[in-house]
Amino acid sequence: MFGENLRTLVRRYPSVAALCRELDINRTQFNRYLAGDSFPRPDVLHRICTFFEVDARILLQPVESLSEPPGNILAHSFIDPCFGTTASLVPEAAFPNGFYRFSRRSFTNESRFIQGLVYIFRHENNTFVRGYEARAAMVEQGMPTSAIPREFRGFAMTQEDGIALMIARRGANTGSFNFLARVPAFQNNFWEGYVSRTTREGLDGLRATRMVYEHLPRDRATIMHAARTAGYCKLEDLLPFHRRLLRPDQPFR
Repeated sequence: MFGENLRTLVRRYPSVAALCRELDINRTQFNRYLAGDSFPRPDVLHRICTFFEVDARILLQPVESLSEPPGNILAHSFIDPCFGTTASLVPEAAFPNGFYRFSRRSFTNESRFIQGLVYIFRHENNTFVRGYEARAAMVEQGMPTSAIPREFRGFAMTQEDGIALMIARRGANTGSFNFLARVPAFQNNFWEGYVSRTTREGLDGLRATRMVYEHLPRDRATIMHAARTAGYCKLEDLLPFHRRLLRPDQPFR
């Protein structure tokens, strides 16, 4: 199986000799691998797997079945019926690509609110979200304010009455679940719902609160203004329609 897989991978390259030089493997020994007469040492196998972006299953399984690395929970066959292709196909008409301004009540201080900016985009039939935590929020939590610790990413799923977003920071150390439903409005560019964070129950702070998403026009000035105003704010600083949808005077249920 290893020899057959290696022959399949090598077909992508016009020169086996050049490939051997890239891998720093003797050509005669590499031919033995191709013929299935020999297996590489662990360090050489690691070098081969890294180069071809595969893993050690290349010894036992057809290379065509190795498109997803082991441990990718979202690609596992057990949960595919619930989280697979059907759920991940989010029509662009239902949730368009582009920048979104969001607002919600602060989890740590109920008298303040958070405004932010996220980017929704599609790749290979999947819908992704990317954004950055506000610097002020990171400072308040005693966390670094550089780009990597602040970055969060996630993916969207279709729900019966809206869109769900599963979002996490690097290493999945913290995460959140967002549910959004479109708001009937003149421009049809608002979604309302709620966000819940992954934290244990405590005496202080919220674990869930209302959230508003506003799809911004493809206008650089509007997007840059939303980016500059991201962070903590007072209720009166929110845009009027955001305040209306957040219903701050009504308890969240």
